[in-house]
Amino acid sequence: MADDYSVSVKVYPTEKQGVFSIMDMLEYFEKHGAMRVSDLHIKVGAPPAYRIDGDLVKLKGPNINPEMAEKLLYPLMSEEKRRKLRSERSVDCSYRLGNLQFRINMFIENDGLAGAIRALSMDIPNLESIGFPNDVWKDITNLQHGLVLVTGITGAGKSTTIASMIDRINELKACRIMTAEDPIEYVFPQKNSMISQREVGRDLKSFHQGLREMLRQDPDIIFVGEMRDAETISMTLMAAETGHLVFSTLHTRDATGSITRILDYFPAGRQAEVRNQLSLGLAYIISQKLVPRNDASGRIVAMEILNNNYACANLIRIGKVEQIYSQLQTKTRNQPDEKMITLEKHLAMLVKENKIDLLEAKRWANDVKCFADALQRIER
Repeated sequence: MADDYSVSVKVYPTEKQGVFSIMDMLEYFEKHGAMRVSDLHIKVGAPPAYRIDGDLVKLKGPNINPEMAEKLLYPLMSEEKRRKLRSERSVDCSYRLGNLQFRINMFIENDGLAGAIRALSMDIPNLESIGFPNDVWKDITNLQHGLVLVTGITGAGKSTTIASMIDRINELKACRIMTAEDPIEYVFPQKNSMISQREVGRDLKSFHQGLREMLRQDPDIIFVGEMRDAETISMTLMAAETGHLVFSTLHTRDATGSITRILDYFPAGRQAEVRNQLSLGLAYIISQKLVPRNDASGRIVAMEILNNNYACANLIRIGKVEQIYSQLQTKTRNQPDEKMITLEKHLAMLVKENKIDLLEAKRWANDVKCFADALQRIER
């Protein structure tokens, strides 16, 4: 049985490319790059499918049966993780191959065993190559304290953006950086800073336990992989208020929605308190999407950036979050208390620069009318 759980065992018969092992399937990511081929989905009852430039592309071959699924996915897990999968019906793990780190979620669903495998390059990109619409990243990497949120749907490149900012700080400053991740995605080299990375489920029971311990470990910078519950959010805001620079993520599509989502975690009786905390502790929200390029060479980032200046902080405190969008539209000058942009304006800029197609931009815009207005203003 141990041999059956080897990553090199040939399992899946394709129509024209021979029989694939899970190793063959993972090597496809190396050949084409994690920026183009982001995910592999394996489930009983369907052929394996890659997400290429945002679209799902199935391998040509038969539907996977339960035995194939087990032989493809079990080699990527330790025996401990397999036991957890059987008892809890879902488990997170990671796997390293060459210069790629794979973030994996195994789960049991209606048809049986399934796995979602996300590829992450071990090479952390330079900040200049991420695709910021302005140089706000310089201000962020120079912050001493505050909460920096990077938000977006799954696969929007949130982890990559945060890793690039932390790695730049790592190059420039001698400080103590601590992370709580689920799982660890990018492994930071020890440069000018001292970095400790801990994984939920292996080194920590939960994000809020990690945060509680970190605050006793003299950190300067904290990275919380995701703000998943009210307790984690409360401790993250407290850490930002008490002199730490904190990075974290949320699964939301825009800046104002991120603020609303945070508030929705708390009962009505606590929302005024949390609004006040957020108005004081929040520094920036970067909401991003990865949009297919015009030349079919991959995807490019489109961002919405909120800089929590005095006006935004006041709107958060008094509960008028819906008025923040107008701040994003108008506070766009290249000065430290502005440098904001709407997603729609950044999409319009990318269309004007011929980097993305007009119809693709409309598809990814949160508000098509605001996108049309932004495009008109740019073209004047």
